[in-house]
Amino acid sequence: MTNATMIPLNRIQKLIGQRMLESKLTKPCYYMGSEADTTELMDSRHELKKQLGVKITSNAFYIKTLGLAVKEFPLMVGSFDDDAIIIPDDVNVGFAVSAPQGLVVPVVKNADKMTLAEIAILEKELTDKARSNKLTLDEITGETIGLSNLGVYDIDSFIGIVPPPATTILAVGNTLRTAVPVNGKITIRKITDLTIAVDARVVDAAYAAKFLARIANLLQNPEHLV
Repeated sequence: MTNATMIPLNRIQKLIGQRMLESKLTKPCYYMGSEADTTELMDSRHELKKQLGVKITSNAFYIKTLGLAVKEFPLMVGSFDDDAIIIPDDVNVGFAVSAPQGLVVPVVKNADKMTLAEIAILEKELTDKARSNKLTLDEITGETIGLSNLGVYDIDSFIGIVPPPATTILAVGNTLRTAVPVNGKITIRKITDLTIAVDARVVDAAYAAKFLARIANLLQNPEHLV
């Protein structure tokens, strides 16, 4: 037998493994990707901090965007229940946070009803609590749609695993400076990669494509997020 190093799993890591396996075994997902020109959105952060009195992270933008987009496409938070699709009243966005104890998913509840500033404040509070292992049970339950942002780690593009309680997850990749044609001229724009994974039992591909296009449109027009 070859020598090996054994790394014990903590309770969080075991739970994550079980839940991700459950999702992969029970949810027949499809995947689709798009890009958004987030030049104005990213450039607006400094001015918004002065205007709103709070730092606006990229996650705050994405959470707000999901809240607005889901209200137009409610099936994206539906769940499969044998003979029916159940659509919850709440848009609760669970966002992945890398913490010392493992991947943690705090939940911003009623994201569709919150202002961008309110989301930014709560997102920072939940992130800090996740990294210090101080989240309450209420703060990690009730997720109806997922968000995973690995762009902050310079990952250009990836596909997320739909959380067991949800039907959809938005995976956000890196924002890259890209040469694109604008009004007949080549200019440098900030382009962000977007991918969604969706449970095919709940949402058909055409509906999901419109949802993803709406997400891109909102990110490209940040005035709608404030």
